[in-house]
Parts: sequence; structure tokens; C-alpha cells
Amino acid sequence: MINYVVSNKFILFLLINRFLFFNSIKKMLIVGIAGGTGSGKTTVVKKLIKTLPKDEVVVIPQDSYYKDSSHLPIEERLELNFDHPDSIDFKLLIEHIKQLKKGYAIEQPIYSYLTCSRQPETIRIAPKHVVIVEGILIFYSLDLRKLFDVRIFVDADADDRLSRVICRDIMERGRSVDKVLERYEKTVKPMHLQFIEPTKRYADIIIPQGGHNDIAIDILVTAIEKALKNK
Repeated sequence: MINYVVSNKFILFLLINRFLFFNSIKKMLIVGIAGGTGSGKTTVVKKLIKTLPKDEVVVIPQDSYYKDSSHLPIEERLELNFDHPDSIDFKLLIEHIKQLKKGYAIEQPIYSYLTCSRQPETIRIAPKHVVIVEGILIFYSLDLRKLFDVRIFVDADADDRLSRVICRDIMERGRSVDKVLERYEKTVKPMHLQFIEPTKRYADIIIPQGGHNDIAIDILVTAIEKALKNK
């Protein structure tokens, strides 16, 4: 474990120079943060946002780009597989990131897990110097991967991920424990092994211990801050 963390710290320090290089030739830095459901991606993103200047960073969550299912009966919507690549509107997500890179604002969709459909309202997102794209399947699409200047995979043990999924789905999505466990066995676990875990190989850096790896997060913050100061 010590060697693993040290290795990642070394790579992260090397990424500081990569940040500075990209920043010298581009106006925008796009960071992809992937990882399994419950791995701690959101925690990593929140810690980054809390530390970095608010007017310099914007987050684009993959969860906002689930395909609309309002045309289906609610019973069918509740059984949708949100961990399969087909559930994501990659075309719209890619187009929006390209628009941000060109300096244009976008209208980000709002997706409700309670109704399993897109809301009529949208969120206007303006371009920022740092754009963080976060989600379980963002490394699956080749066209989307190409848009990231730096790719980060947040890793965590399966047991840790399951406990977080149970707490999240009960509190935020109104699901029962039995329903969460059933969904985990039928979709979350097999989809992770088939579609998410393999994308780890596309990452520039892997953060072990999920959102609890403060050392790795601190170095990421330092890298981004240095890039912003030298813009």
C-alpha cells in the first residue's frame, strides 16, 4: 500500500507540469473523474471545489445526462439500468463540453431519480477555466475521453462502495434496503465489472481509498491552483 500511494504521489506531481503545459496553450482545462458507484468520486469533487476559487471551476455531472424515460410507465422506469452505457446521452454530453471549450454557455439537463426522467427546466452553465466532468461511465466513450486533458479514476473496495450505495439510495432516492441490494446484485455489480472497472486503464492517475485519500486530493488541488496562477 505504501508503494502504491507513493507511486501515485509521484505521478500526481508529474501532472503538475502537465497542467501547466496545457494551460499555456489552452484557455480551459478539462478534468475527467471516473470510478464505480459509491467509490467516492463526488467526495473528491466536493473537496476540490471547496478548496479552489469558485469562479474558476465548474462541475458537469454525468448523472445529468441520463436519457429521458418519461415516455415509459413509471414501473418500467424504476427498473432501468443506470449503470449501462446505453443509459447515457453521450452525444449531448460531448456536444456540451465542446461548446464550453469554444467559450459558449450550455443548458445542462436536470434529471430526477425519483421520476426517472428529465425535468423541463435546465441549468445554465457558463465556461470556466477548469471544467470537471464526473461520472461512472465517462471513460467508456472514446470521443468523450479524447476531450479530457487529465483522466482520474477514484478507486475503492467493493464493500465500501456497497455501503455508500445503500446509504445514498435510501436517503436520496427513496429506495428500500431490499431494493438497493437487489439492484446491486442485478445491475450495479455486473455493470461495474463489465463496463466501469475496465476503463481504469484509461486513467492518468488512480486514487486509492476513494474520497478519503486526502494526500492525493491535496496534490490535485495544488496542481490545478498552479495552473490557474500561470494562466
